[in-house]
Amino acid sequence: MSEFETTSNVPSSKYEAAPESYSASSEKQPPRFEVAGEAHHDTDSKDQRSLSNRLAAAQEHEKQEETAEKQATITDPLAPAKLHGNEPSRGAKIDAQIQREEEQILKKKQD
Repeated sequence: MSEFETTSNVPSSKYEAAPESYSASSEKQPPRFEVAGEAHHDTDSKDQRSLSNRLAAAQEHEKQEETAEKQATITDPLAPAKLHGNEPSRGAKIDAQIQREEEQILKKKQD
């Protein structure tokens, strides 16, 4: 042997292929973090976001609530009053009556 040749006790096959127990397959490993569906709230006061980002999230949250309330009004004119625990107004009752009559007319036309 020359002085530049080295002998190694490590077999060369050790670095060629890793054992299968070390494979990085995502199917075998469980997810690292499991998060519940409603784990994070946009309006959380302990969140470390800036004031402007929190304000934007709060405004978006209000906008979504208003949209949901408007959709309920479109489908049922009596919904807003019932939602707030009040008796519906006479106009809302008339609107509901007209809406029921129009639905019956449309059903008759479809048959």
